Amino acid sequence: MQNVQRLPAEELFKKEIEALIAAEKSPIPTGWKMSPKSVLTYICGGEVNGTKITPKYIGNRRLVEICIATLVTDRALLLIGEPGTAKSWLSEHLTAAINGDSTRVVQGTAGTTEEHIRYSWNYAMLIAKGPCPEAMVKSPIYNAMEKGAIARVEEISRCASEVQDALISILSEKRIAVPELSEEVPAQKGFSVIATANTRDKGVNDMSSALKRRFNIVVLPAPSSVESEMEIVETRVNQLSSSLDLYAEPPQKDVIEQVVTIFRELRNGETLDGKQKLKTTSGVLSTAEAISLLTNSMALAGSFGSGEIEARDLAAALQGAIIKDEDKDSVSWKEYLENVMKKRGSEWRKLYNACKELN
Repeated sequence: MQNVQRLPAEELFKKEIEALIAAEKSPIPTGWKMSPKSVLTYICGGEVNGTKITPKYIGNRRLVEICIATLVTDRALLLIGEPGTAKSWLSEHLTAAINGDSTRVVQGTAGTTEEHIRYSWNYAMLIAKGPCPEAMVKSPIYNAMEKGAIARVEEISRCASEVQDALISILSEKRIAVPELSEEVPAQKGFSVIATANTRDKGVNDMSSALKRRFNIVVLPAPSSVESEMEIVETRVNQLSSSLDLYAEPPQKDVIEQVVTIFRELRNGETLDGKQKLKTTSGVLSTAEAISLLTNSMALAGSFGSGEIEARDLAAALQGAIIKDEDKDSVSWKEYLENVMKKRGSEWRKLYNACKELN
């Protein structure tokens, strides 16, 4: 497994999950591996019997409690937020802690069909034997229903309306009808669904009110402060760099602070002190983008630089992350450089010069 590019959460944090299960003292719901309190510790961090539990989600603890409590009931959970607010990340870790398997996933796209939600057929076997259980190809949701586990539906608002509607009967009746076999498959205790939706995709395929009523909706906000966003970025960059061959040192605090500051200011359309209005850019500039940018800067520094992130590495990554629309974003970025970054003194001078040279 050492050469796998990305391990699922239950493999990556296997020791932590095992430590929490071994130390369990609270009641465990049917189908769960650990109690709700232990799931909260796994998500938000802590310590159990000498094993340090790293925080997976850095944010409002109460929101995580609401998510976990929802999954104890028969309600499904819908995580909504801006891009990069850790919806998928939280969804994956919730299922990893609760079931020990986060891989039952339906990825919502324009090409997702109702078969991805329910089931399909192995047509060669179907022709040879006719409709039979062996010829059925079960969806991740079907498997989760049979095993009393949690299935994930990513970017549900990217799915067509008829695909979304296929979930309504499943979430209402807690069973799947298979007319070809003249049977219905009931969901076992512990079955639920965690879906994610991106607020930037609003209007693509709006969820019906009937479907929304089947979910308990939790809105995940962007990090409330520079400090909390820096903590998230630093934690994730360190985790990613340990699993990738970047051959570079993790970014220093001042580098992380510069990236987070630039992103927050361009994202919000004003400087952090609120004294100067700025033109926003077409890109998301989310926390996830900041993590990706710094990882890319480490790759540049390790492959073509000194092994430590320098201003020119950061400038190149910033250029690619910020300028998505050449006409609009170039103007916003140049104005930011001249009106904000240039006036911030010696600490920002190297980065300003490197960005200016690229422009």
